[in-house]
Amino acid sequence: MVTFQQTIKMQLEGLKILLVEDNGNDVVLITRQIEKIVDNPQIEVATTLEVVKKKLNDFVPNIILCDYNLPTCTGMEVLELSRRISPSTTFIFVTGTINDEELAANTILSGASGYILKKNINLLSEKLKPFFTAAQKNSSTSEIVRERVEQSRKTIAQIEEFLKNASLENLSHQEGIAKIREDLKKMKRDYDI
Repeated sequence: MVTFQQTIKMQLEGLKILLVEDNGNDVVLITRQIEKIVDNPQIEVATTLEVVKKKLNDFVPNIILCDYNLPTCTGMEVLELSRRISPSTTFIFVTGTINDEELAANTILSGASGYILKKNINLLSEKLKPFFTAAQKNSSTSEIVRERVEQSRKTIAQIEEFLKNASLENLSHQEGIAKIREDLKKMKRDYDI
């Protein structure tokens, strides 16, 4: 007999999760909670904005779980970066910092999907389940969009390369034309034409 927990876990398979967290113990605890509800999760960890940017472009997560206070940046900076690069990615603060209701509301108004306090870390899997389910449902649509964005990036790069080469060829042609004009002027002078 399949339990409800196993049914949910079967539905949630292979989600790509970016965990922005600097505390190694919290990484282990959060990972364990994720593994309770997701089969074969792909989890990448980042601690700086530079690494987050790289992961957003290369790893392309379905979900971002982010601490609010990090040594090199704030969670709000990570949120702003993720909204610029991947606006449809589910973004959840998992933090011990947001005890202030106004601050929590500001995170939601800034584009976060939610926030969960670390003091409830043993209940994290239950609190994450609805977010993960929604992200799983949206992932096929998001994947199509991501593929189109990637194709557009490649096309833009090809156009930029073409324009660069065309400019270089044009410059070469302009130099050749100037040389021909100069030679024609010289020939006119020499032959009094």
